[in-house]
Amino acid sequence: MMFWYGDGMNGWAWFAMSAGMVLFWGLLITIAVMLFRTLDRASHRPPGSRPALSAEQILSERLARGEIDEEEYRRRLTALRSAEP
Repeated sequence: MMFWYGDGMNGWAWFAMSAGMVLFWGLLITIAVMLFRTLDRASHRPPGSRPALSAEQILSERLARGEIDEEEYRRRLTALRSAEP
Protein backbone atom coordinates (compact mmCIF):
# COMPACT_ATOMS: atom_id res chain seq x y z
CA MET A 1 0.00 0.00 0.00
CA MET A 2 2.87 2.36 0.70
CA PHE A 3 4.32 2.04 -2.79
CA TRP A 4 1.27 3.09 -4.82
CA TYR A 5 3.08 6.15 -6.15
CA GLY A 6 6.42 4.60 -7.06
CA ASP A 7 9.16 3.77 -4.60
CA GLY A 8 8.00 6.46 -2.17
CA MET A 9 11.26 8.41 -1.98
CA ASN A 10 12.97 10.50 -4.61
CA GLY A 11 16.56 11.80 -4.61
CA TRP A 12 15.76 14.84 -2.45
CA ALA A 13 14.10 12.72 0.20
CA TRP A 14 17.16 10.50 0.47
CA PHE A 15 19.37 13.58 0.69
CA ALA A 16 17.17 15.14 3.41
CA MET A 17 17.12 11.90 5.38
CA SER A 18 20.90 11.50 5.10
CA ALA A 19 21.57 15.12 6.08
CA GLY A 20 19.18 14.77 9.01
CA MET A 21 21.00 11.69 10.28
CA VAL A 22 24.39 13.39 9.97
CA LEU A 23 23.09 16.44 11.86
CA PHE A 24 21.49 14.25 14.52
CA TRP A 25 24.66 12.23 15.19
CA GLY A 26 26.82 15.35 15.03
CA LEU A 27 24.63 17.05 17.64
CA LEU A 28 24.61 13.95 19.83
CA ILE A 29 28.41 13.60 19.68
CA THR A 30 28.89 17.34 20.35
CA ILE A 31 26.69 17.17 23.46
CA ALA A 32 28.55 14.10 24.71
CA VAL A 33 31.96 15.75 24.22
CA MET A 34 30.85 18.97 25.93
CA LEU A 35 29.43 17.01 28.86
CA PHE A 36 32.63 14.97 29.17
CA ARG A 37 34.81 18.10 29.11
CA THR A 38 32.67 19.82 31.75
CA LEU A 39 32.81 16.84 34.08
CA ASP A 40 36.53 16.34 33.43
CA ARG A 41 37.31 19.99 34.15
CA ALA A 42 35.38 19.83 37.42
CA SER A 43 37.33 16.76 38.53
CA HIS A 44 40.69 18.47 37.92
CA ARG A 45 39.83 21.50 40.04
CA PRO A 46 41.83 21.45 43.27
CA PRO A 47 39.58 20.99 46.31
CA GLY A 48 41.04 23.88 48.30
CA SER A 49 41.69 26.34 45.50
CA ARG A 50 42.57 29.77 46.81
CA PRO A 51 40.58 32.84 45.88
CA ALA A 52 42.25 35.55 43.81
CA LEU A 53 44.79 37.54 45.76
CA SER A 54 45.07 41.31 45.78
CA ALA A 55 48.19 43.00 44.47
CA GLU A 56 49.28 43.86 48.02
CA GLN A 57 48.90 40.25 49.14
CA ILE A 58 51.01 39.03 46.22
CA LEU A 59 53.64 41.64 47.03
CA SER A 60 53.67 40.53 50.68
CA GLU A 61 54.10 36.89 49.64
CA ARG A 62 57.02 37.81 47.38
CA LEU A 63 58.69 39.59 50.32
CA ALA A 64 58.08 36.59 52.57
CA ARG A 65 59.61 34.20 50.00
CA GLY A 66 62.65 36.45 49.65
CA GLU A 67 62.07 37.29 46.00
CA ILE A 68 62.30 41.02 46.77
CA ASP A 69 63.95 42.94 49.58
CA GLU A 70 62.24 45.33 52.01
CA GLU A 71 63.24 48.45 50.07
CA GLU A 72 61.74 47.03 46.86
CA TYR A 73 58.63 45.98 48.79
CA ARG A 74 58.07 49.49 50.22
CA ARG A 75 58.70 51.14 46.84
CA ARG A 76 56.21 48.90 45.05
CA LEU A 77 53.66 49.15 47.85
CA THR A 78 53.82 52.96 47.66
CA ALA A 79 53.38 52.79 43.89
CA LEU A 80 50.38 50.47 44.26
CA ARG A 81 48.68 52.64 46.85
CA SER A 82 49.23 55.84 44.87
CA ALA A 83 47.75 54.25 41.74
CA GLU A 84 44.47 53.32 43.47
CA PRO A 85 41.53 55.70 42.91
